[in-house]
Amino acid sequence: MSSERFDVKFSPAPREAVRLLYISKSRYGGDWHSMLHTHSCTEVFYCLSGAGQFNIAGHLHAVSPDDMVIVNPQVEHTELSLNANPLEYVVLGIEGIEFLFSGPEDTYAMLNCRTERERVLFVLRALLQEISLDADGCEVVCQDLLEVLLLWLVRSNSFTVRPCSAPIRSGSKECAAVKRYLEENFKENITLEQLAGVAHINKYYLSHAFQQEYGVSPIAYLGRQRISESKYLLENTNHSLSQIGEMLGFSSLSYFSQCFHKAEGISPNEYRRQVRAGQRKGVGTKERGKLG
Repeated sequence: MSSERFDVKFSPAPREAVRLLYISKSRYGGDWHSMLHTHSCTEVFYCLSGAGQFNIAGHLHAVSPDDMVIVNPQVEHTELSLNANPLEYVVLGIEGIEFLFSGPEDTYAMLNCRTERERVLFVLRALLQEISLDADGCEVVCQDLLEVLLLWLVRSNSFTVRPCSAPIRSGSKECAAVKRYLEENFKENITLEQLAGVAHINKYYLSHAFQQEYGVSPIAYLGRQRISESKYLLENTNHSLSQIGEMLGFSSLSYFSQCFHKAEGISPNEYRRQVRAGQRKGVGTKERGKLG
């Protein structure tokens, strides 16, 4: 009989250095795009299928299966999906770290993980399963899986990670999850009770914490997302006002017009006329990014 023994000679890293805030799996049909936004945490996207683009800090990048996108905190970004081949991906929100890439000014990275596909998918599937089961010890398992994934990434790429210089405040885990949910689902009929269910906290506490974190209530943030998207559609499509209002979850054309006028000071029709006549600046990248 023969055997080999390997002693572990190093101390584990401190567990509080990094924490998983959220994980979600999304699939977008139609010519879908979200608005430019930022997060106070690092986000890691892994493309499962389909095709689309990522707009990161004003630069467009095509993405396809097995591409990984890493975006550091406070970097403007958004995802775009193509109608013929809807984009499907998993995203992780990670608190407490940021990535150090090859250039001193680099704040994001695009990787192709085709050779590491099986290992990456194993971790992501295990994370999604643990989150969905929400069983005892779920947080410990997710923490371990996250740290394994980060170690694999650092080993196989020319970057490192470091503690984030500005960690998010206590209670922001729930707010970050709600903010992300609103940015992905703002076209749906959403209530405060539903958002409280997403965050697994009391709706009154959520409203207070979200207001403290982002300076606006969750429902008001939802309204801002819809109005900003309606401006984009008014400028760049020929959809009627009724179509736009319905697409963005407004209960009626009159309610859409009322909300738009309250936010912008003019009617949707007048806004479209002024933009197309060159009398008003349209919704550019910077303006849309302010919502994040």
